[in-house]
Amino acid sequence: MRILLTNDDGIYAKGMYSLYLELVDKHQVVIVAPESEQSAVGHALTLYNPLRVKKIKRNGEFYGYGVNGTPADCVKIAFHEIMNSPPDMVISGINLGPNVGINVLYSGTVSAATEGAILGIPSIAVSLNTYKDPDFGFASSFTKRLVDVIHKNGLTNGICLNVNIPAVKREMIKGIAITRQGTSRFIERFEKRIDPRDNTYYWQAGQASVRDEDEDTDIKALANHMISITPLQYDLTCHKEIDYLRRWRIEV
Repeated sequence: MRILLTNDDGIYAKGMYSLYLELVDKHQVVIVAPESEQSAVGHALTLYNPLRVKKIKRNGEFYGYGVNGTPADCVKIAFHEIMNSPPDMVISGINLGPNVGINVLYSGTVSAATEGAILGIPSIAVSLNTYKDPDFGFASSFTKRLVDVIHKNGLTNGICLNVNIPAVKREMIKGIAITRQGTSRFIERFEKRIDPRDNTYYWQAGQASVRDEDEDTDIKALANHMISITPLQYDLTCHKEIDYLRRWRIEV
């Protein structure tokens, strides 16, 4: 297959490179990724500045295209300008750190996969549940197998998969859970500091909440050392609320 590989950690990220090495022996892989880290940019698009595309080398050989934009920018420009024909699949990752719960809305990794789904391409976002000393080996090999499964079975149009993999040894992974998005979010906290010129500045220093989650959520699956696979859609309508709002009989 022709696979478009992108991320939000930047084109030099180790997670994407590990996945590239796993896929390139079997598939035609085209890398179009942000030139620098774009974590937590969500589905932002660059509208008021030009997008610049650079050819990036790794180990002296052409590796991919670096874009001075967001993950969603990368998928759009790859689809419309860089690739001669649409990819058969979009893979975003492997991200450093999980993308679960409310974090999904902020995630550039997930947004790149969502953009692929918007364009009608089977797409997945892959994240590893750690920020320290990552070993992307198993996550890369599992993603390669998942690509084969998706290619065989197909994905419903407009749906992408959000995949989160425990950062534990292979023998400690208890299985695969098809999950729904949890509702835990970050506990917001800012550290107030003063710079050498006596100006106030802030560092966002939130941490994940510890609220209980149901067993069928992405957060709970990771906590139980299971691979979480969550189908996501870009239609954000709360359909069950429509009839309720209609009964309000709001007048002009």
